[in-house]
Amino acid sequence: MSARNRRLPRDLSWPLSPTDIHGRALGAGRTIPVDLRFDVRPWSDGTLLHVEWIPPVPSNYGTGTHPRLWNSVRIHIAPIEDNCRGRARLGLLTHALPELAAWTEAARSAPEGWALGSHSRSWRFDGSYVCCRDDYQPYQETSDKAVLWWMSR
Repeated sequence: MSARNRRLPRDLSWPLSPTDIHGRALGAGRTIPVDLRFDVRPWSDGTLLHVEWIPPVPSNYGTGTHPRLWNSVRIHIAPIEDNCRGRARLGLLTHALPELAAWTEAARSAPEGWALGSHSRSWRFDGSYVCCRDDYQPYQETSDKAVLWWMSR
């Protein structure tokens, strides 16, 4: 994304690009609509990558989600400080994007009961590892030995 169009302060950058998301996580044969958004401010909890399922929720008085967005996913990519970008990018590419691909594939073929509810998964980078959470639950704290597996590859 060009610097002119990105609207970020000089010390922030996005750890992933649209090519990373579409090429590595979603694939060319995707059958689910995707709304890809690049946030301009970091999330307060450190989340870098967030995906959410948009269920079919009809509403009165025009306050619901538009029907063309039903049964789709929305992906948010938050910026990170430039000095952490390289390591965060490596972690997201090797750990989070394969999980994102599996999550969206599961959403495509989910049973109706699952598809009628709101669901999400988020990933954050904690300096040396990537951790995830589901449905806005707190991030799990794990031991350094268990989470540094991808850094040793």
